[in-house]
Amino acid sequence: METNKSHEQPPSLHLKERLATTIEADSLLNEGKTYLSIYSQVYSLSEHRKHNLTVTVSMRNTSLSDTLYLEKADHYSTEGKLIKPYLEKTIFIAPMETLEIVINEQEIAGGTGGNFIFVWKINKNAHEPLFESVMISTTSQQGLSFISQGVRIE
Repeated sequence: METNKSHEQPPSLHLKERLATTIEADSLLNEGKTYLSIYSQVYSLSEHRKHNLTVTVSMRNTSLSDTLYLEKADHYSTEGKLIKPYLEKTIFIAPMETLEIVINEQEIAGGTGGNFIFVWKINKNAHEPLFESVMISTTSQQGLSFISQGVRIE
């Protein structure tokens, strides 16, 4: 039986192990930018009551053979203010690999309209990455969950 471990820190991205020390020549790579909406809170019953959510952000390399290079994973609030840049240097995501960022239910800085901006590079022939968020809460006897998918903006 699983116990409630809501006060534990989410798993780290182990970024030092993921630093992209060698990247293919820029002439061989396409760059893109993706917007992903996330919700740390949703309104409940009225605009005066909010419900907190746990957010899982999935960064997925959809290629069977090519590495994905992720340069930015920046978290913004409803007001458009930068909450946290998750990357200081470019990292890699191996073919078919998924990395996740977990935002605990108590972390509500993103509010009802938070989002991420991802900047990435892929081989010119590779499939574009997939960015998704899963929001969930299981307060009392009620469960609430939904997903959001990223949209390429550049």
